Amino acid sequence: MEIKHNISILGATGSIGTQTLDIVRENPDISVRAIAAHKNIKLLEEQAREFNPDFVSVTDEKAAAELKIKLADTSVRVLSGESGLIETATADGADTVVTAVVGIAGLKPTIEAIKARKNIALANKETLVTGGHIVTALAREYGSALLPVDSEHSAIFQSLQGSRDKSEIKKILLTASGGPFFGKTRAELADVTPADALKHPNWDMGAKVTIDSSTLVNKGLEVMEARWLFGVDIDDIEVLVHRQSVVHSAVEFCDNAVIAQLGTPDMRLPIQYAITYPYRRPMSGNVLDFTRYNTLTFAKPDTDTFFALSLAFEAGRKGGILPTVFNSADEAAVELFLAGKIGYLDIADRIAAAMQNAPCVQNPTIDEIFEADAYARDFVKNRS
Repeated sequence: MEIKHNISILGATGSIGTQTLDIVRENPDISVRAIAAHKNIKLLEEQAREFNPDFVSVTDEKAAAELKIKLADTSVRVLSGESGLIETATADGADTVVTAVVGIAGLKPTIEAIKARKNIALANKETLVTGGHIVTALAREYGSALLPVDSEHSAIFQSLQGSRDKSEIKKILLTASGGPFFGKTRAELADVTPADALKHPNWDMGAKVTIDSSTLVNKGLEVMEARWLFGVDIDDIEVLVHRQSVVHSAVEFCDNAVIAQLGTPDMRLPIQYAITYPYRRPMSGNVLDFTRYNTLTFAKPDTDTFFALSLAFEAGRKGGILPTVFNSADEAAVELFLAGKIGYLDIADRIAAAMQNAPCVQNPTIDEIFEADAYARDFVKNRS
C-alpha cells in the first residue's frame, strides 16, 4: 500500500536538511510543502526550484528580500523572520516536520508544530534539552509523535520496537565516537585549533555539532534528550565510546538482554525512518559490510579530560534551567572558539562557570527558558 508523506523542513540548507532532500529524491511519494533556512539563499533558491514547495522562509530579513527577487518568476512565496519559521513548522498539508535548525531556535517552532498536530522528526536535540518538560507534555496532549533523527536516538527507538513499556528497560547504552581527540589529555588539548576540532573521524556534520562532538558536549546533550524521549532516569543512561560508529546505540532490558541497532555512519537511515515510520523503505548505498570490521571496541569516556559530559549529567539530574544554561553557554563558547577568541579548553570551563552562577529555577516557563538562554550567553561572552 502506497502512503503519501508530506513534510516541511526547518534547516533545509544544513547537513540534516540536505540529506532529507536526498531521501525525497529517492522517494517520489514524499513531497515537500515548505522549507526554511537562515541565510544561505543560493542553496535555498536551488531547493525551491527543484522541489517547488508552497513557500520558503529565511530568518535573515535582508537575505529573504533578496531571495524574493530571485524567485519572482516562480509560484513559491518567500517568508521571513521567526514568524516565517513558525509558519513553516505549521504549514498546511504537511504531516511531519523535520526540525533540523541548530540550537534553542528550534524550541518555539517545534512547540507550534505540535499544537498544529504535526509529527516531529526531531533532529534539534536542544528542543528537549531546554524544554523537554513542556514539549513532551504537549506532544501527549495533541497526539504528536516525537520521532528521533539523531542516529543514536533512532537506534534506541528502533531497539525498543516490540518492548511493551518502559518498565522493561534496565539501561540505555548511548554510544559515542569519541571524536578526533580520543585518548588525549587536557595538557595535549591546550593548543587545539578550530581546524583540528573540525576533523571528525566518522561523521559529516555541521561545524557546531562537530565541535560539540569533540568536547563530548554533544553526547551530554544527547543524554538529556534521551531522558525525555524515552522517559528514563538520567542515571539509567550509560555512555560508551565506540570508535567504529557501527553500533549506533543499544538498550539493555530487565532480563539482561541487549538489543542494538547497527549500520554504516549514514544519517539518511534515521531521517528516512522518522519520516516513513512505522514502515521501512529500501535505501541505496548504506550497506554494512561486517567483513570490514574485525573488532568492535567499547570504552568508558574519559570524563576528567572531557568533563563537559559530567556537567551534562549534573544538569540533567538537577533539571530546571540548568540544561538550558549548559546548552546556551556551550553555543556561546563554541562561537567564541570558532572565532579564535577563546581556547579549546575554555569551552567546558565557561559552561561550568555559567552553571555554577546560574539562579535556581525549577519547571521553567518558555519565557524563563529564554531568560536563562540570554543569561548564559551573556555570562560566557563577558567572562574575562
